[in-house]
Amino acid sequence: MGLITNFTASEQRELDEKRTIPRLSSMPLALASMGLATIEPFASNPWLWGPLCLFTASMMFCWTSALHEAAHQTLWKSQWLSILTGRALGTFMFTPYTVYRESHIRHHAYLNTPRDWELWPYTDPDASLTFRRVFVWFDLLCGVVAGPIIYGRLYFSSKSPIKSPDVRRTIAWEYVGIVAVWAGIWGYTTWAGLWPLHARNVLLPMYLAATAQTVRKFTEHLGMASFDPLLGTRTVLPRKWLLRLSSFLNFDIFIHGPHHRHPRLVHTHLEAKLDEYRGANPEVSYPAYERYWQASLAMLPCLWRNPGCGVNAGALLDEKSAATAEAEDFASDVVGA
Repeated sequence: MGLITNFTASEQRELDEKRTIPRLSSMPLALASMGLATIEPFASNPWLWGPLCLFTASMMFCWTSALHEAAHQTLWKSQWLSILTGRALGTFMFTPYTVYRESHIRHHAYLNTPRDWELWPYTDPDASLTFRRVFVWFDLLCGVVAGPIIYGRLYFSSKSPIKSPDVRRTIAWEYVGIVAVWAGIWGYTTWAGLWPLHARNVLLPMYLAATAQTVRKFTEHLGMASFDPLLGTRTVLPRKWLLRLSSFLNFDIFIHGPHHRHPRLVHTHLEAKLDEYRGANPEVSYPAYERYWQASLAMLPCLWRNPGCGVNAGALLDEKSAATAEAEDFASDVVGA
């Protein structure tokens, strides 16, 4: 790779909240849509309720990207506010914020290696092909359950790299908060006899949003062998208006390779960064697509042939990738690889 000028720490942490706040419109829009689905004529007319359900699910899908930004603590200029928002979103997704952040730190530091807990079991050389072929469909069809299981492994597994008592205590309390919040929601739902309404207007959109999130994860990662961030992920560059809108509401997470190489870079600069790499390395063919269906189509055969990443996709684990040093925060920008 050619050498690319690095960003200063202040530029990496720069945030424009005039752009951040509109991207968070998915939160009130989803809540409004859920509320609208409970009143007439929407509640009793499937032709009105169905589109509302899909709209709610699409907005909830954007919440996963907001959680991602919160994990990087770049959602707001205030680190405290990013953490608070992340904990609220994580509670809704049955995943403690700190577990998600600790897993995502390792996902960036050890992309596609066995130490990438976020992509388990696809990066685990001990996970058989048969197990991965079964699990990939569980992950896809039951993402609302599979996601919390995958992230929860980082805390509950006997091999967990999280050794800090303070971090583990924080995660434990976040789990307590999740249980308390959902016990309150489901307790009231039971008392008020609202389960049919709750299942249709909350749980079904959550299920669909989790499925969409799993498809996004697979599109970006499944079948990618390289440990290099730009070559080991699929990037989608938004060109059509619908994809541009979706990318906007998802903090440009679809421009995934540049984000992995520069995890602290403000999302609005990601496409320009890829252009910079392309200009410096015209001989390199980066896995970047201008249509989301093209990237998904490239991933599709991996669902049944070989659901794997890194070593499970044919890569050889080099000494650097197998290093035992533990990541404690998001890696700095990589300027040479």
